[in-house]
Amino acid sequence: MPEPKKTEEKVASGQQKIRIKLKAYDYRLIDQSTARIMDTAKRTGALIAGPVLLPTRIRKYTVNRSVHVDKKSREQFEMRIHKRLIELVNPT
Repeated sequence: MPEPKKTEEKVASGQQKIRIKLKAYDYRLIDQSTARIMDTAKRTGALIAGPVLLPTRIRKYTVNRSVHVDKKSREQFEMRIHKRLIELVNPT
């Protein structure tokens, strides 16, 4: 059985755990927010597991370029939803 990572401590049944799930359209904003949460949690002395990169959801929309002409001429737009997970073990 592999050793748990340094941040992944085994949680006893009596300890509290906080899971923070972040979602954003811009990955830079979510990375900044994650860093701020991590810094604050480190200052309080909580054990931190993460940030865990969750799968990015990509929603694609296909529309016709013109209303009445050229069914074959289409344009695609996409919206990406980035997600991160931070787990605080035994917060104080």
